[in-house]
Amino acid sequence: MDSFLTALVLAAGSSKRLGQPKQLLSYRGTTLLSWTIAQAEASPALDEVLVILGHASDTVLASVTLGRARPVLNTEFSEGCAASYRAGLAAADQRAEGVMILLSDQPGVDVEAIGRVAAAWRAERGRIVIASYQGAPGHPLLFDRQLFPDLAALHGDKAAWKLVDQRPDWVRSVEMGRPLPGDVDTWADYTKLADSE
Repeated sequence: MDSFLTALVLAAGSSKRLGQPKQLLSYRGTTLLSWTIAQAEASPALDEVLVILGHASDTVLASVTLGRARPVLNTEFSEGCAASYRAGLAAADQRAEGVMILLSDQPGVDVEAIGRVAAAWRAERGRIVIASYQGAPGHPLLFDRQLFPDLAALHGDKAAWKLVDQRPDWVRSVEMGRPLPGDVDTWADYTKLADSE
């Protein structure tokens, strides 16, 4: 496959608002994190899948099933998701020409979304490719290799969006034609997600 693509599944957070590791919440017979990993592993568009762990990493790792995905420890997880980018980029295969960012608490981002964003990037080798849901930007986010240093230099949470906002001329959006998938930050979010199944 041309243009080697690595996925970073972000699962290092401490889930402060929820009060327990949200990665382990039940979802469709498995957990939120296991579901997300399964979507990534099932995608032929991804050459490598890295699961970035941090808070309660031993507990989280013991409760998920990994196929071809590989765990990566982010020891600086308290610094926000930007630290997970750095850990993932450091562990990624040297052949990686792009990285795709996936969130462990957003199970509505599926194999189709992963494949369509990856295909758009491979077709044009754009610097930044993102999913769009009825006009609303969302995940996956995909960054070309030339932006790896910029990703590694970011700080805090929602850091990748700073690059998207700073350089709209670099962004290619791929419309999914469906509502923006929700993520889980609070019990209300989780209840809403469970009720929608």
